[in-house]
Amino acid sequence: MTTTIRGVVFDWAGTIVDFGSLAPMGAFVRLFANHGIGISIAQARLPMGLPKLAHIEALGAMPAIATQWQMVKGRSFSPQDAQALLQEFVPMSAASALAHSDFIPGFLDSYAWLQQQGMGVATTTGYTRFIMEPLIALAAQGGFTPARTICCDDVAHSRPSPLGMQECMATLGLSGQGARVVKVDDTLPGLQEGLNAACWTVAVAASGNALGWSWDQWVNASEDEREHALVDARATLRAGGAHEVIDSVADLRSALAAIEARIAAGETP
Repeated sequence: MTTTIRGVVFDWAGTIVDFGSLAPMGAFVRLFANHGIGISIAQARLPMGLPKLAHIEALGAMPAIATQWQMVKGRSFSPQDAQALLQEFVPMSAASALAHSDFIPGFLDSYAWLQQQGMGVATTTGYTRFIMEPLIALAAQGGFTPARTICCDDVAHSRPSPLGMQECMATLGLSGQGARVVKVDDTLPGLQEGLNAACWTVAVAASGNALGWSWDQWVNASEDEREHALVDARATLRAGGAHEVIDSVADLRSALAAIEARIAAGETP
């Protein structure tokens, strides 16, 4: 049982729903393919966690993609192109998010445990409000009702800015109390969002963007295959500022216990 930590703020895709964070990837690949531009899943994953406009801008700035865009369109990739692509992306992403809306195994148990501890729970996401509204409603039907969900377009500056976290902390009655709040995320911008709000951070390595495996790939892999594949994912997330790294939210209790031990030893986020 935790004593100091009183609030947990979760990310969505790759953290509590959509094992492997697959929904955004397919949508990004299809989006650029519609314009004759080939991008790989690996390329699409690199900016994950950013607001979707910033994600598209980052993709357009990649040399391999920028070169294709110049060849196909006869001009450099521009901010106006990014805005136009975002308008195309939103309905595609909304449909993809709903198609990948299953809770990550073990999440509802962790959520129930947090509620039993009297812990406040909120969420932030790199998805827009338009994309999230159906997903929020579906999650509520499945038993998940966070106190607040902050979408990327709900704040003036989204990840890695702390504004979304600060809104969640205010809702939970924990404004300015980052040392009592944990951000749980699968991406570097999402972890930085927590760090910039002076909160503890827990990264999920197996279920999210850092590994990028589907649930079927995960359950059908051997223990050795899993451990080998997770080496780089864990290292990346630790280098990105994660205080604790776990496989998925099913293991959240152990991460919170480890953070409580660090607090008892005098550590701060």
